[in-house]
Amino acid sequence: MTIRVTWLGHATVVVDIDGVRLVADPLLRRHNGVLRRRGGATTAPQDEAWSGADAVLLSHLHHDHAEVSSLRKLGEVPVLTAPDNAAWVSKKGLVGRGVAEGEWVPVGDAGDVAVRLVPAVHRSRPMPHRPNAANGHLVRGPSGVVWVAGDTDLYPGMAGHPELAGSAVDVAVVPIGGWGPRLSPGHMGPKQAAEACRMVAARCAVPVHWQTLHVPVAGRFPRGWMDLAGPRFAEALAHEAPTCEARVLEIGSSTTVL
Repeated sequence: MTIRVTWLGHATVVVDIDGVRLVADPLLRRHNGVLRRRGGATTAPQDEAWSGADAVLLSHLHHDHAEVSSLRKLGEVPVLTAPDNAAWVSKKGLVGRGVAEGEWVPVGDAGDVAVRLVPAVHRSRPMPHRPNAANGHLVRGPSGVVWVAGDTDLYPGMAGHPELAGSAVDVAVVPIGGWGPRLSPGHMGPKQAAEACRMVAARCAVPVHWQTLHVPVAGRFPRGWMDLAGPRFAEALAHEAPTCEARVLEIGSSTTVL
């Protein structure tokens, strides 16, 4: 029994757990509006990395997380998100599934894997044309528990996630950066993400939301800024939560948790 996490860049992860495949915040093209994937066309995720999903975990509706063309690539699978966001998703011809507070939604044929929402503090840059609800996800199955944080700031309630899951958090998928060297409110940098892992007492952590997207003016940013957050997270985690193992992935690579 294992949990496998594959990072496809930015906030997009594939969680394979107990025969169920979940894709979080899919960005499956090489660009999204003005944002560009590092490396150009060759960096778009390969279909086999995300195909066959049983459900989508959607944290919020900012364009770098809720990209409609990418969501449509996944087919008619439920998009598990906050009820307000689910209504917007359904209007786009997708299968929006609003998850009520405290509700566990079974995913997959066997019913052994379930997903619930947890809060996220992400109120910066509200959008007038889309709902602005934000959430993270807890995934639990026989093999363990995964917390996919979504975009969020630190908040005290993170410490209660193991109680909500009914078990320890085996894998924390935490954002550590952005698409520029400065983060706006409602995001965690490497140190804050490490503190979040300590608060939830995670066994291991996969950092996301870094090294991927940039804007056309990125040449004005400090040299090497896209590569700094991962090593800094590993250092911060060793200090803040030494029992939590950092799994810093390359884009497109996977890690398995036994």
